[in-house]
Amino acid sequence: MKTEALASGLKRISEARHHDPFMVLGRHQDGDGIVIRVFLPQATEVRIAEGDFPMTRTSDSGHFEWRGEASALPAHYSLVWRDEARREHVAHDPYTFGPQIGDFDLHLFAEGRHRHAFRFLGAHEHEVDTVAGVRFAVWAPNAERVSVVGDFNAWDGRVHPMRVRGASGIWELFIPDLGPGPVYKYEIRNRQSGDILLKTDPYGQRHELRPHTGSIIPARSAFSWSDEQWIGQRRKHDWQHAPMSVYEVHLGSWRRDPEGAFLGYREAARRLVDYVREMGFTHIELLPITEHPFDLSWGYQATGYFAPTSRFGEPDDFRYFVDHCHRNGVGVLLDWVPAHFPKDAHGLARFDGTPLYEHADPHLGEHMDWATLIFNYGRNEVRSFLLSSTIYWLEEMHIDGLRVDAVASMLYLDYSRREGEWVPNQYGGRENLVAIDFLRELNVAVHAQCPGILMIAEESTSWPLVSRPTYVGGLGFDIKWNMGWMNDTLRYMAHDPVHRVYHHDLLTFSMLYAFSENFMLPFSHDEMVHGKSSMLNKMPGDEWQRHANLRALYAYQFTHPGKKLLFMGAEFGQGQEWNSAAELDWYVLQYPLHQGMQRLVRDLNHLYTREPALYRHEFDWHGFEWIDCHDSAQSVLSFLRRGNDDELMVVVVNLTPVIRRGYRIGAPRGGSYREVLNTDSVYYGGSNTGNGMGPLPAQAVPWMGRAWSIEITLPPLAVLVLRYEGGGS
Repeated sequence: MKTEALASGLKRISEARHHDPFMVLGRHQDGDGIVIRVFLPQATEVRIAEGDFPMTRTSDSGHFEWRGEASALPAHYSLVWRDEARREHVAHDPYTFGPQIGDFDLHLFAEGRHRHAFRFLGAHEHEVDTVAGVRFAVWAPNAERVSVVGDFNAWDGRVHPMRVRGASGIWELFIPDLGPGPVYKYEIRNRQSGDILLKTDPYGQRHELRPHTGSIIPARSAFSWSDEQWIGQRRKHDWQHAPMSVYEVHLGSWRRDPEGAFLGYREAARRLVDYVREMGFTHIELLPITEHPFDLSWGYQATGYFAPTSRFGEPDDFRYFVDHCHRNGVGVLLDWVPAHFPKDAHGLARFDGTPLYEHADPHLGEHMDWATLIFNYGRNEVRSFLLSSTIYWLEEMHIDGLRVDAVASMLYLDYSRREGEWVPNQYGGRENLVAIDFLRELNVAVHAQCPGILMIAEESTSWPLVSRPTYVGGLGFDIKWNMGWMNDTLRYMAHDPVHRVYHHDLLTFSMLYAFSENFMLPFSHDEMVHGKSSMLNKMPGDEWQRHANLRALYAYQFTHPGKKLLFMGAEFGQGQEWNSAAELDWYVLQYPLHQGMQRLVRDLNHLYTREPALYRHEFDWHGFEWIDCHDSAQSVLSFLRRGNDDELMVVVVNLTPVIRRGYRIGAPRGGSYREVLNTDSVYYGGSNTGNGMGPLPAQAVPWMGRAWSIEITLPPLAVLVLRYEGGGS
């Protein structure tokens, strides 16, 4: 290297501005010999361990060098140096190790097609030529210089500058003799402004407990999975024709320890699985446990897309959580948030000093409602980031499916924006074409990579074919939350029963579109916060009527076509809105009405999972038939649920507090029927009006266009479920 170039390079190293420190530091040819250059600004003296060669200080800024014969040193030599406190440090010189990331990985990442970018980006234990250490890599294309900083180098960005891999924008460095455990960040100098940024690793797989924001060098997982049987069955599971009842959980507030602290992943797994199995739910859905800085965001403003939050333990503790669920026959779904991310200075926002993960245009790159930023779905490297995040949770953590949050906000350019606040697409429309393309690509890739998993969309508009394959023009999700059903049903139930006669269509309208998508019926966390009241307090009337209304609502949900979801606490009728800062109000279970509510939900789950008529055909008309949807005067609905052959259930819903004796409904067949669930049972806190345990014979009395009919007693504010027991035609 020419003298002028060397002087310039040394100066840029001293000023922490060099894009490729390997050009200056490390081992270089020097005539017939070699020169070793190191930059250790905290060192007072340095020597090379092999041969005990002292190095000469060449400047006051911390440059040292040694010249000698090449044969005198191994390819990867060690440096011994003392700092001002006379502490001695020994480590291999990191600037003797070549690039560690393959060109093919760089190529796939730049094309937006990498599904496993987490394997080479981030911090990973690594070994080169028998030397162990940690390989760091980060994408920051607009940086002039990127360094790894941590306690191991006194957070000095001059000590471990990284090399950039050409035009890829990826910076990497192998630091030998470093192991898992230390906290680190990336110090980034922007090329244009010179601003210095200190950033958490976007691909970090473990992070500090908030309020600290550093990444932690992760150890290789030592966890031994024992859910092979579950994973094997999942690949061939016919989920469309199987029961699916989901218990939505916020881990930080489901249960806490006696001192009010969070339960760890392992303790939560044991207690939660026991409860879920007893209650009859088939799946747990976790509100986001991706690392996030603010508790009250509930995880929906994530900064760590590859890391389970440290609030509840380490990554292997979360692996235990999932494994324990699987070994006990419980599936695990995870809320995943590709729609937006927070503006926190340590996170993804303006990561290298420019809009990198977010769109540069605030009309496209910012959610005003949530004060968050929107991913730039048209940027290939961002697509690789998001795609790799989904694969990480599905492959590395064995998650059974992802509930994709806020899909509607991704689909529409004018989502929650007024005129003039959004930019139309190239055809003048409001559809976000790049986001739509990304969602389709995501669903195709995930299903190909991880057969048997479920992709579930929280999509609140009438966008067509959300849960239909991409090859027919759909978005490729498996299931869509039925927000229309949820909103209409809750609006209906909020009315005093005397007024429900005027709103009967709110209950019947859902069947006009019930099979246009693969629907899930959600009563989620969003309906129990921010002044919306708890499920119980949405119901009108006195205490008894509120419980009766809610029992009827749950029975209607569990007998209506569609998979089921219920947020924690709703199953026992918690009276207060959900408070994410404290555990649920379990104390209310000392009161009989709440005990009855919990028993009902348990029995509904077991009835639903036991009776094929309630789940075998949830997504097609074969599984449902109205008996009478026109009795608005009495606020009564009656319908059939069908499985195969003689799998037949009759459901009658009475949504007034009036007992209706001698109420006749048409029957699909002759023979006998039996009352198998009555939400007015005294066991659930009701008045115990009903039809007893005996058979209810169908009579040859034509009714409602049918040759047979049954005469029953309808209890007040209640749902009856009758099972066909045969004996007829």
